[in-house]
Amino acid sequence: MKKIIGIIAEYNPFHNGHKYQIDKIKEKYNDSIIIVCVSSSFTQRGELSILNKWEKTQIALKNGADIVIELPYIYSTQSSDIFASAGIKLLNEFKIDELCFGSEENNIDKLIKCAKTQLYNKDFDIKVKEYLDTGINYPTALNNALKDLCNYEITTPNDLLALSYIKEILKNNYDIKLFNIKRTNNYHDKNLNDSIVSASNIRNKITNGIDIINHVPKDVYKLLKDKNISTKYFEYLKYKIISDNDLNKYVDVDEGLSTRIKNAINSSNSLEELIENIKTKRYTYNKIYRMLCHILCSFTKDENNQTKNIEYIRILGFTKNGQEYLNKIKKEFTIDILNKYDTYNYRGLEIEKRVTDIYSLIYEDISKQEIQNSPIITK
Repeated sequence: MKKIIGIIAEYNPFHNGHKYQIDKIKEKYNDSIIIVCVSSSFTQRGELSILNKWEKTQIALKNGADIVIELPYIYSTQSSDIFASAGIKLLNEFKIDELCFGSEENNIDKLIKCAKTQLYNKDFDIKVKEYLDTGINYPTALNNALKDLCNYEITTPNDLLALSYIKEILKNNYDIKLFNIKRTNNYHDKNLNDSIVSASNIRNKITNGIDIINHVPKDVYKLLKDKNISTKYFEYLKYKIISDNDLNKYVDVDEGLSTRIKNAINSSNSLEELIENIKTKRYTYNKIYRMLCHILCSFTKDENNQTKNIEYIRILGFTKNGQEYLNKIKKEFTIDILNKYDTYNYRGLEIEKRVTDIYSLIYEDISKQEIQNSPIITK
């Protein structure tokens, strides 16, 4: 019986570590169906995706995935809990047996204990609030509370995401097992030069003109070597901040931050400088980056509230094996499969269209592909 394995990914860009993950799945389950739920034009940290969604789909299918579905912008650019919740819910529709993820922690029992503490220990929220009241940010408060209550620390991005995945599975009683693959590199090391390095390391190398041929599969290298990854992100963001009188309406813009952003924008000469000028002990670099992405894409708190529930599943591509599996389970979906580009009936898709248009304006034009492309089909 085939195992159905789910992956939630950003592929910014797809690299040797992602290939290693897929190969490890196939090593364990030779006869498996691998379903990847991939973020679209912007990532969970608010960064622009240097490979567009169609390129990511093509590469994933070439490198072992069987079905690729989209994790819409409205979920893929939010906190780890929202990111994980949407990804798990979408993959659960495909009846996955296991969720495969990479983390720094190789002790799945430790991650499960931390997830259960966060969900079921009444003292957890009290502890977190106490730490937040001291002025520190949420990830640090969460880690301190876990350290107090179960003597474990969760500090790295992939472990925090893993924790969110596990909580979502437990909370909804999903019949999904966990397949953890220990990361082979240091997430924070941007100078590492091994075969497998982090996506941020690769982006850093591209920015600094360093060859990445040893860090990504050949098909990815062919796409990236001629890409101009400079963007107009900051220029358009600056215009948006200056011209918009009400920044408080956008997702993640907390009370008081609007004035701070307005005060910082004219003295900042780059996105990184702007983030540093806004950042405080309470607000992490990533939280500020996400917030600025929501301002850039005009993603409001009202829109966020209107789209809490996932309205549709968008299939970006599949192999022959993937198509056979889709045909087998298609009548069992409880969420609409998007058969045509319908922004009238799907509010989330209307937002996705706007986001894609902005992505096309500041980086690479995929506005026609967004509407016209059918799912990519490979052998």
